Amino acid sequence: MEMIQTNRLDRGFFRYQEEFEQKALAVLRSGWYILGKEVAAFEEAFADYIGTKHCVGVGNGLDALILAFRALKIGPGDEVIVQANTYIASVMGITINGAVPVFVEPDPFYQIDAERIEEKITERTRAVLVVHLYGQAAQMDKIEKLCRERGLKLVEDCAQSHGAGFRGKTSGSFGDIGCFSFYPSKNIGAFGDGGAVVTDDPKLAESIRILRNYGSEKRYYNKVIGVNSRLDELQAGLLQVRLKHAEELNAEKQALAARYQAGITNPLLSKPMVREDADHIYHQYVIRCEARDALAAWLKEKGIGTIIHYPIPPHLSEAYRYLGYEKGSFPVTEKYADTVLSIPMYNGLTEEEQETVIRALNAFQG
Repeated sequence: MEMIQTNRLDRGFFRYQEEFEQKALAVLRSGWYILGKEVAAFEEAFADYIGTKHCVGVGNGLDALILAFRALKIGPGDEVIVQANTYIASVMGITINGAVPVFVEPDPFYQIDAERIEEKITERTRAVLVVHLYGQAAQMDKIEKLCRERGLKLVEDCAQSHGAGFRGKTSGSFGDIGCFSFYPSKNIGAFGDGGAVVTDDPKLAESIRILRNYGSEKRYYNKVIGVNSRLDELQAGLLQVRLKHAEELNAEKQALAARYQAGITNPLLSKPMVREDADHIYHQYVIRCEARDALAAWLKEKGIGTIIHYPIPPHLSEAYRYLGYEKGSFPVTEKYADTVLSIPMYNGLTEEEQETVIRALNAFQG
């Protein structure tokens, strides 16, 4: 039997092949490839989907974070609170601007622990960065209230949570700025790199538009020192196709997750939990196992791919050694890093393939 991969992108393409190819040809034939009508149309549609007034397409998810903090004027000497178990790009968005990440442990849902944020606030704290990890929205009612009361900016990293919500409101629409990645593996994925920033603040949106295009509001007239980070016309066009099918794609992943939830019965495995009032779109389906490495090897023997999101927390990475953390600094985060495992979860995963995964998981004996 063919290897069951952790993720497959081809099936997502073939499902809507005709629409994708028609759009690609239309863009190629248009003769306009940077900051044209396709980007403008996608920005309008995506802002409407998230529930914000503005969307600005950028080059990728990391650029979205970097430009968000720059637009908020957060830099050297400032502190930003962020969960410790996130992907390192979340932290890079802070540190590339010269600010300092202040880590908080995650809760049992893998999100930032809302109860532990306040104790980390100092006179230098400027913002809280919430990462809706694996596709589930964080506990935004408490976090939004705390930021409002303490006068802190709220930035959302929604790289994995396209369409996930909390109490009927979509991730990306709670904070001052929401940052998205359209990396091909995302639930709304492009066919290359891409990203976006969403906000209700017209001044922040305008600042991002200027920063993404060399600091230029008008061609060759530069107001500030900016960057080159623009969502291109081809990706914007293809993302319009993907966005049109976002609800059905998310619903498919939720159905796949429900099948895993019902089928996985091995007591050695911990299945993901969903917080009451939160939506989960299952960018990843993440289980935990004390014998994680043995489990991954067992599944590989059975022809099943897995991946670890993420094996090394940012505070223990070589890149952030200068922050001075040691092993044991964040025990919950480190425990997750040692035990989490992402199993196959993608649009187009068949029932037969999923049953093969479930049988292998239930047969594992440690």
